[in-house]
Amino acid sequence: MNLNKIIDLLDLEKIDQDEVKTFAGRRGFFKKAGDFSIKAALATLPVALTFMPRTVKAQSTAIADVLNFALTLEYLEDEFYKMGLNASGLIPSSDRAIFAQISQHETAHVAFLKSALGGNAVSKPTFDFTAGGAFSTAFTNYQTFLALSQSFEDAGVRAYKGQAGNLITDNNTLKAALQIHSVEARHASEVRRLRAKVASMNIKGWITGKEANGAPDAIYAGEENITHAGASLNSISSLGSVSANAKTEAFDEPLSKEQILAIVDPFIV
Repeated sequence: MNLNKIIDLLDLEKIDQDEVKTFAGRRGFFKKAGDFSIKAALATLPVALTFMPRTVKAQSTAIADVLNFALTLEYLEDEFYKMGLNASGLIPSSDRAIFAQISQHETAHVAFLKSALGGNAVSKPTFDFTAGGAFSTAFTNYQTFLALSQSFEDAGVRAYKGQAGNLITDNNTLKAALQIHSVEARHASEVRRLRAKVASMNIKGWITGKEANGAPDAIYAGEENITHAGASLNSISSLGSVSANAKTEAFDEPLSKEQILAIVDPFIV
């Protein structure tokens, strides 16, 4: 059962969160759920996610702002993949199942974030995936579609990482955001692999230096960094045999909200 159906089944506003927090209470909660389909839904849903709607409403506007930022990015990805799947002849049959699954993930992310934010959720923007003509073949050329997919997924990974610190005051919200973040990273790796195959380009599942491979350079700005927590990897003697490229590949870098908005702004009307 996907997350859309789970959310449809649950009246999350009526969940007694204190009751769910204990094993015994959780058993009682399942019993009260009554309908078997609801029990099945709850069994597939991480407990942290059931806390989210009421948690977000009780938090400062800063938490809601972060989640609305994430929702805007998820709106973009959700719409992009739906349009790609609906574009006749764009995605080859060999890859269609992959993008259909990614599309379902993005739809679930949108539904979840909207449910968490309730009436505070921002509306979906109008998107122009040609970015004013810069990517005029977004839905007619598969290589262009893949380049944009890589761009959105790589940017999304860095965006979630950049906002993690702003959610540190709420463990449940942070946990849920990280659960989405890791899925976006898997999307990015898979899309990069597909693009390498289709375009015959030397693109790995991870990022080397700040190589953009034809995607917007701003998405990869700072990825060449080799200093973490104040320590340069070059100063660690045991890493002397590790290549410069491998050192950059071993760590992903965050992007700020402002950097991400500058990247996606051309795609928003």
